[in-house]
Amino acid sequence: MSDPVSADRPITDFERRFGHPPGLFVLFFAEMWERFSYYGMRALLVFYMTKGFLGYGDTQAYSVYGAYTSLVYATPFIGGALADRFLGARQAVVIGGALMAAGHLLMTIEQDTAFFMALALLIVGNGFFKPNISTMVGSLYPEGSSKRDGGFTLFYMGINLGAALAPLLCGYVGETYGWHYGFGLATIGMLIGLAVFVAPRVLTQILILAGSVAAAGMMVWAGWEDKIMLGVNAPVALALLVAAGIAAMAVGQGAMPDDVGRPKDPDAQHRAVLGPLTARQTIFAAVVVAVPLIAFLVQDGPLAGYVLTAFGGLAMLSLLIEAFRSDKIERERLQVIFVMMFFSMLFWAFFEQAGSSINNFTDRNVDRVVEERVITAAEVGQTVNLTLTQEQIGLTQSGAVFTLTDLDKARSEAGSGNDATRGWVIEPSHVGMGVGGSELKASVFQATNAIFIVTFGLIFTAFWGFLGKRGLEPSTPVKFGLGLLQLGMGFGALWQGTMVADPRGMVGMAWLILAYLLHTTGELCLSPVGLSMITKLAPQRIVSTAMGAWFLATAFSGFLAGQIAQLTGIGGHGEEGSNLIPAPIETLHVYGTVFGQIGVAAAASAVLMFALSPLLNKWTHMDADDLKGGGH
Repeated sequence: MSDPVSADRPITDFERRFGHPPGLFVLFFAEMWERFSYYGMRALLVFYMTKGFLGYGDTQAYSVYGAYTSLVYATPFIGGALADRFLGARQAVVIGGALMAAGHLLMTIEQDTAFFMALALLIVGNGFFKPNISTMVGSLYPEGSSKRDGGFTLFYMGINLGAALAPLLCGYVGETYGWHYGFGLATIGMLIGLAVFVAPRVLTQILILAGSVAAAGMMVWAGWEDKIMLGVNAPVALALLVAAGIAAMAVGQGAMPDDVGRPKDPDAQHRAVLGPLTARQTIFAAVVVAVPLIAFLVQDGPLAGYVLTAFGGLAMLSLLIEAFRSDKIERERLQVIFVMMFFSMLFWAFFEQAGSSINNFTDRNVDRVVEERVITAAEVGQTVNLTLTQEQIGLTQSGAVFTLTDLDKARSEAGSGNDATRGWVIEPSHVGMGVGGSELKASVFQATNAIFIVTFGLIFTAFWGFLGKRGLEPSTPVKFGLGLLQLGMGFGALWQGTMVADPRGMVGMAWLILAYLLHTTGELCLSPVGLSMITKLAPQRIVSTAMGAWFLATAFSGFLAGQIAQLTGIGGHGEEGSNLIPAPIETLHVYGTVFGQIGVAAAASAVLMFALSPLLNKWTHMDADDLKGGGH
């Protein structure tokens, strides 16, 4: 799908020294800011639906979240095809970026129709943006270049740098100062990414540097009064500034080559395809029609599931027909793809709990406070003026249990950015309660996965290379099994955390961080090898269809993730939609039970994957080394 590299393209001094063209760093920052906007919005989405003006209960919020995340992964199949045939990757990225910026901006309006139209704009925009910017990375390198994998690794680091920045800024600002400010930051991020992509070279340098300095400064400001937050934010801010410096130096010697991302047939988009409408006009008309239709689908999770099932069923049917028509080797290779697709779908359905059930669990049942001191027995009977935090949740005050709903209400009354303070009468049960200190926002923990990927990604790559040189690198099916096993262990850590929670029902942060670490190492075993496997095993005549089916399976994972998350749905004292959150002790074992079941299911899937691996390796009809290693 990548365009041929022009033989006349000049080689810059930067490329001679560092091995990568300046255009890679334009794409790096365009994608980094796009992922910033996407993950910034994702960090807030469930909270916005349950705590914002919509006032959804968990089940309804998870249904919308599942429909959104599934359709986001479904549209790139269509956007990639339109770019291949008519628009070219460059024009598709611009269209996608503009639609996504409009979607993020619309999220700042507190109105039901605006909310769902915003989600639809993001879904359609992602369909144009996501597949085509990745295609352009490949187009920067000659066919067979040994530097291409390294280029995709750097690009992947950009994705995760944006994903790390997003919760630390958008999540923090949205939870502290107001949802629309968080979504507004996501809008600005998307606009910067789009501007970096289309601006002249000098302006691109200015945007890269100015945007990075501003974001780094905001991160230092956000953590200035909180040593723990500053300890998390500062290294990410430093990594951003280093990346910006290298990118500005690279772009100073050249920007995006003119031939990259251009349509294969420049006249194709101007030909009439629907009456008097040209292909380009037809695509724009289809976008206008698709946005309200998708907005309707997002509101109805089951209907979105039916649509995805239909699309996925057609894709699978086409592959099955090809399998029956193929010779023995091709048929067995396609059987491997079917099996791996199923296990990949399971992995991501479990993994995607991060933005829904795990996010709410973090908000409701994870102790995120590092207190200055604790209440002693000598203070019983006294009234202590304190800033309300999670430390008070689950405790009684004048016979009533103080809940997260009470805390959110007090903070809302105090106004955005202000602390909610109250005189708290100390009762015997309050001895040991934390006072003062800092409370980490729940949404910022969604940066953990991306930070771990940036930290361990290159280590894993080097480790697989080390094993490969000694003939010890695991095959793709075994890596899938290792990924599922570690995912199961991560959910096991969450379950264990609920088993050793404090009397209020609050779980230590260490269990959540351990879970994210295991989920990330699992992802690094499984995620990089999936697409590479498709390109190696699928017959060339249907490789695009197989890739599309793989993405549709990932889309279905998002829908399944929403259905699984609904098992943890907690209404106000059992009443869905009442917008009241019970005391932590009442929600603790709801989450613990579901997370434990997911852990068992993931571990069982890993065992099955290990058992099937010898047969699957045989069906690949390759030397073991040919199905090892990655791809991006």
